[in-house]
Amino acid sequence: MSSPSRRREMDMMNLMMSDYKLEMTSDEIGEFIVEFHGPKDSPYEGGIWKVHVELPDSYPYRSPSIGFMTKIFHPNIDELSGSICVDVLNQTWSQASDLRNVFDSYLPQLLLDPNPEDPLNGDAASLLLKDKEQYEQKVREYTERYAKPDPPADVSSESDVSDIFSRGSSDDVDDDEVVGPADL
Repeated sequence: MSSPSRRREMDMMNLMMSDYKLEMTSDEIGEFIVEFHGPKDSPYEGGIWKVHVELPDSYPYRSPSIGFMTKIFHPNIDELSGSICVDVLNQTWSQASDLRNVFDSYLPQLLLDPNPEDPLNGDAASLLLKDKEQYEQKVREYTERYAKPDPPADVSSESDVSDIFSRGSSDDVDDDEVVGPADL
C-alpha cells in the first residue's frame, strides 16, 4: 500500500472516530459526506450541514475537494453549487494538514471570518460590507430554513394514535373488494 493511500485511510479513520458523522457516497474510500455543525456563538450555531468531501489520488500532497451540499449563506461559498473558494483552502493546506483539521479548524474559521474581498457569493459579500447586522440575520435565516434538523416524528402523540385507530384497516381495502368469504 502506498503512503498517500495509507494516509488517506488513517485520516478518514481519525475523522470517523471523532464526533463527526460520515456517510460513504461510493465504494471508493476517498469520497464521502460529513455532517458539520456550525460554530458556537455565531449566526451558524445550531445548524447542521452536509459537506461533500473528495480526496484526490495525491492526497495529502493536494488538498481535498470540499463543498457544502446544504444551502448556506456565506461570501466565500457559492450558494448554488456549495463550492468553497479553492484558493482559501489551497493557501492554508500543507501535507501536514489532515481531514480532522479541516472540520475542527478550517471550516469554522472560514464561517467565522469571511472574506468579502474574494467572493463566490456576491450578494453575501455585498451585504456583509454594507450591513453586518443584516448579513448575520440572513445567515441565521438560512441556517434556520436549510440547516436545522427536522424534529423527530412523535408517533405517541394523541392525534397520530387516534388517526391510526380511527382508520382501522379500511385504508388497505378497496370498497369494491370482497374481504371475507363470499356469502353462499
